[in-house]
Amino acid sequence: MTPTLGTRAVRGSLWLGVVNLVSKSSQMLVTLVLAALLTEGQLGAVALAVALVNLGQVVQSIGVYDVIGRTERDPRRTAGTVFTLSVGAGAALAVALVAAAGPLTALLGTPDAAGLVRLAALGLPFSAAGGVQMGLMHRELDFRRRLLPDGGSAVLGAVLTVVLAACGAGPLSLVLGLLTTAVTQPLLGALAGGGVRPHWDAGAAREVLRWVAVVGPAAVVGALLVNLDYFAVGHALGPDAVGVYSLAYRLAWVPYIMVAVVLGAVAFPVFTRLRREGRPLGGAVTRFTRAVLVVTGGLYLALAVLADRIVLLGDRWAGAAGPLAVLSGYGAGICLLQIWYQAVKATGHVRRYLALETTHLLLLAAGLAALTQAGIGAVAWVQCGAAWLVVPVAWRVLAGLGVAPTGTELGAMVLRVLLACVAGAAPAVVFGRWSGGSWAGAVAEAAVLVAGYAGATLLLQRDALGELRRGGLR
Repeated sequence: MTPTLGTRAVRGSLWLGVVNLVSKSSQMLVTLVLAALLTEGQLGAVALAVALVNLGQVVQSIGVYDVIGRTERDPRRTAGTVFTLSVGAGAALAVALVAAAGPLTALLGTPDAAGLVRLAALGLPFSAAGGVQMGLMHRELDFRRRLLPDGGSAVLGAVLTVVLAACGAGPLSLVLGLLTTAVTQPLLGALAGGGVRPHWDAGAAREVLRWVAVVGPAAVVGALLVNLDYFAVGHALGPDAVGVYSLAYRLAWVPYIMVAVVLGAVAFPVFTRLRREGRPLGGAVTRFTRAVLVVTGGLYLALAVLADRIVLLGDRWAGAAGPLAVLSGYGAGICLLQIWYQAVKATGHVRRYLALETTHLLLLAAGLAALTQAGIGAVAWVQCGAAWLVVPVAWRVLAGLGVAPTGTELGAMVLRVLLACVAGAAPAVVFGRWSGGSWAGAVAEAAVLVAGYAGATLLLQRDALGELRRGGLR
């Protein structure tokens, strides 16, 4: 990679990190507020409604935004064609979800969530339009422009949710907030200069459909991987169990969204640019792998060590502590897979990507079928185990494509991260024993943990950090 591209990738990661910090911090605030104000059953109903709509969002996009980043055609004409296809699919899915909400929620054990699903589904065409705008910005590594549409819409939705929840609107508050986020995102995107006009190019459409034929199913499989546990818990254990489990999962999901998705969004256009220029990908894949391990390692360490402090949100959430600690391990695994999957897709071997995702789904489904009745702790272990069983398989696929970090490099990365985890966790655990069960004590314990992990990382990762400061994703 040229130094210019490396610098753009680093700057893009920083800007996208700011965007995600704004948008996901607002989502974190919403999660904490809802946990304080809703019952387990209410939070469970909301979680299942959101899971169904999220699945609809993935189906409407079916991986087409990646085409904007990798096409060799005029990207704006391609984006206009993707806009036409994706918004049309979003509208059709919204109609289908509105019609099927009753039977679906009854099957999942939460019939009271039908109205929530119908309302949330109305946002699908708007989120499709916003997704096309984001795809074009990603191709250009212009993540600064995402701040207004992505961060601004998330803040507006979060503020509305918090205000409505405080006024006693219950589960409806989150759905109205999500609908506000979906509607305002493309509007703010147009204001930021990222608007895309509907267009139709037959050649671009054929390219999109060829890509969708393989990546589309993989995208659906990926969405099922994220939501299948909610559906299994709701069907087998009921909405209260979904509520407790969803709180643990939402918290464990935050580092993945804030770090791995950010780095993956930057990595894919970087990898595809290298591919178009005929340059090797191996060095860039190694550097992105190291970055995701170092940053998410500290965040998941904090979640695991502080998991029992979840009772500060109310004693009714005590059952989420164990699953949260286990799901921290799951999160670390899927963060690594997120980067590696971008490399597999960028090389054009999308069928291997589909095979990896399908293997993961089959492992998860088999585990859930066997163990969901044992409780949400068992479900968390199934998620963690399925993810880490796929990690070595994904590495072998990358190695076969000639873009994987070597075994020695990967082992050294993992060892350094583990040593930093020990350096952060040991003093935090000791401190936590006498800091008291209060918010102030939890914050102080987190500060000790972060300081220990960051200090050890600075010592152990000096070369990598120096390379990063030089813009070095060469």
